[in-house]
Amino acid sequence: MKTRYTFGGDEHVYVEIDDEMSLDAFFKSLSMSNAVRDAKIEGVTEICPANASFQVRFDPDVISPNEIMAKVMELEHKAESAEKRLTTRIVEIPVYYKDPWTHETLMRFRERHQDPSGTDLDYAAKINGFENADDFIEAHHSQPWFVSMVGFVAGLPFLYQLVEREKQLQVPKYLSPRTDTPKQTVGYGGCFSCIYSVRGAGGYQMFGVTPMPIYDPEQKVAHLKDFMVFFKPGDIVKWKPIDRTEYDEILAAVEDGTYVPRIAEVEFDLDDFNADMSGTNAKMLEALNDA
Repeated sequence: MKTRYTFGGDEHVYVEIDDEMSLDAFFKSLSMSNAVRDAKIEGVTEICPANASFQVRFDPDVISPNEIMAKVMELEHKAESAEKRLTTRIVEIPVYYKDPWTHETLMRFRERHQDPSGTDLDYAAKINGFENADDFIEAHHSQPWFVSMVGFVAGLPFLYQLVEREKQLQVPKYLSPRTDTPKQTVGYGGCFSCIYSVRGAGGYQMFGVTPMPIYDPEQKVAHLKDFMVFFKPGDIVKWKPIDRTEYDEILAAVEDGTYVPRIAEVEFDLDDFNADMSGTNAKMLEALNDA
């Protein structure tokens, strides 16, 4: 990894850890952005982390661009020696794959898709070497995912699959964006899965929907009363396939305030994960099953 530092206008320093996402790049970005926060540099007004990069906003009337750049660069060595360990949580997210709402939407936008004759799941299965959509769905939900970023639109998580690089699913975005995506759609673009927190435009392939709200600015949903956004970077997700009956039951429980997401606290150590990915995943899934 070769870190690059650039200015973004008069008030921002942009730090790119690597030109592609990896857990090593994520942890270095996290350590550096935490180090900038902990340093309490006078003039820094905001720190915005991303997948393998982060941005620092500063007040040029308080600190000069060259000075803030130098201070951020000084913190890189400290970040490299930081422990790559998180106390975090693994969350079970129910997913209704092949649902009627994303299917209706994707059929309205086939002219913008690489394979107009099939569905998004059919296309994802074909280009990843699976015989059918069900085999692709199995690969999508069988292993945990790591939340590397929350943003782009409010509350939207980007999720990175916790498997060997050669086993990661890869699916490009639509050829051109849609003007509609159902709320809480589970999507896929590049090496990232996501959940659309609100209805709106989008370009990720659509695989299904979750009945579990992940963003509530009015904070009426029971599990979002303390904070309107459910996810944070470092969360770990396990998708759980559900059918229409289960989907409707969860929606009803959300509506009456009785739905409680299944969550377990776990330790995630990057060195341990790199040494034994399947063993690390099995331990986290065991903790979730015991929750």
